[in-house]
Amino acid sequence: MKKDGGMKKVEKFEAIFGDNFFDEDENATGIEKLKLEELVAFENHPFKLYTGERLNEMVESIRQFGVIVPIVVRKKKLRYEILSGHNRVEACRILDVKEIPVIIKEGLTEEEALLIVTETNLNQRSFSDLLHSERATVIAVRHEAMKKQGVRTDLLETIEKLSKSPNVSDNLTLCQVGTKLDNNKDLSDQYNLSRRNLARYLRIAKLSNEFKEFIDEGIIAFNSGVELSYIGDNGLDIIHAIITEEHYKIDMKKATALKFADKKEPLTFKVANEIIKADKRDREKKIKFQSIGMVYIINILLKIKRKKKLRIL
Repeated sequence: MKKDGGMKKVEKFEAIFGDNFFDEDENATGIEKLKLEELVAFENHPFKLYTGERLNEMVESIRQFGVIVPIVVRKKKLRYEILSGHNRVEACRILDVKEIPVIIKEGLTEEEALLIVTETNLNQRSFSDLLHSERATVIAVRHEAMKKQGVRTDLLETIEKLSKSPNVSDNLTLCQVGTKLDNNKDLSDQYNLSRRNLARYLRIAKLSNEFKEFIDEGIIAFNSGVELSYIGDNGLDIIHAIITEEHYKIDMKKATALKFADKKEPLTFKVANEIIKADKRDREKKIKFQSIGMVYIINILLKIKRKKKLRIL
């Protein structure tokens, strides 16, 4: 893509996805068909696939009507990477459908490819229904796009068109995909979040996928994850090893202690281990003291009982 005066040239809709690609004439719209075995999922796809009733509804819809809206892919080595349509592909696999209509896009930057992935998913789900890790990805990608106005913002209009599929239920989103990135609305307004929470999600987005999963699963509390995001990669690797092997949870108190320990000097396994396991040792001490206390009380009661017997005699 050409650059003019240091700014990336913004291409028109037709140049990116072709004019009127929903027309029935496939040759005129650039729609092709690929075998499912030629497709691979987007690397580090940040969204969970449909399950349960929603997946069943999509399967039934495709069983009756086929795949109406083509998926979007890009060439990756000998296969094609899915940008939009992971759930449709999964439904086709369940139905043992061999081929699926696709639009093959070329020349996309990684930034633009991820923008398609996140925005098409957001257009099919309510933002409030997303997992913490998914919200963080959506916000981070949109935030970066807003910072770089040279990015092909017309992709959003295309994404909105791609997402109008009868194969999915019509869920309203808090942030409509058709909204231009260069408008004056804050991300905090678009996602119905306070600026502070928006900043927290941007911090969560910096964590590795493993830590994001811990947050989604409740192993690490959301605000604890924000604290951990300030720790260096080596420190996070140590923390990950400890909580994975020992099945510990990280609360706010531990996360804050770990952050300050890493800020003082690079976090070591010994220090991290002491902080993470501190509550276990405290519980063991408490149980030990309680046991000692109970033994002491029992001994006193026995002495009192013996004295009473002696008096009776």
